[in-house]
Amino acid sequence: MLFISRSPQATQAIGSKLGEIIKPGDVILIIGELGAGKTCFVQGLARGLGVEENISSPSFVLLRQYNGRLPLYHVDLYRLEKLPEIADLGLDDYFYSEGVSVIEWANRALELLPAEHLLIELKIVSARQRRIALTPEGVRYTELVTHLKDMNISGFDK
Repeated sequence: MLFISRSPQATQAIGSKLGEIIKPGDVILIIGELGAGKTCFVQGLARGLGVEENISSPSFVLLRQYNGRLPLYHVDLYRLEKLPEIADLGLDDYFYSEGVSVIEWANRALELLPAEHLLIELKIVSARQRRIALTPEGVRYTELVTHLKDMNISGFDK
C-alpha cells in the first residue's frame, strides 16, 4: 500500500487511522532517513490510540511508554549501532504484551525483530512530499492493511 503525503498533517492522518485499528501485540516497524516524518507518523498513530501526551522522538532515552486505548511502546534505535546493544534492551517483553510496539530506525535490527509485523517506509520525495509505503508481513498485518485500504483517508493519493 502506497501513499503520497503532502503535509505533516496528512502523514499524521494515516498514522491516526492506523492507531484506531491496531490491536494488542501489534508490531509496527518504521524506517526512513532523517526528516522523513517517522516521529510525525507516530504522533498520528498515538492520537488514533487516544494518547493525550505530546509525542516526541525517544532518541536519547531509547524507549517511551504512553497510555491510551492500549499502551504504546515507542522505541527509537537511531543511537544504537550494534546488534548486541539492541538485543540487551529486552524488547521481546514489549512485543508480546498487551500494548503496541512502534520501532523507529527498525532497519538497524531487523533480524532481532518479530518476523510478522507491519513495515512502514517513509521517503522524502520533495520538501513538501513524503512517500509512505506499508508492507505487511503475516496474515494479521495483511488484514490490517486491507482494513486500512477500506478507510477513507483524506490528503493522500493511493
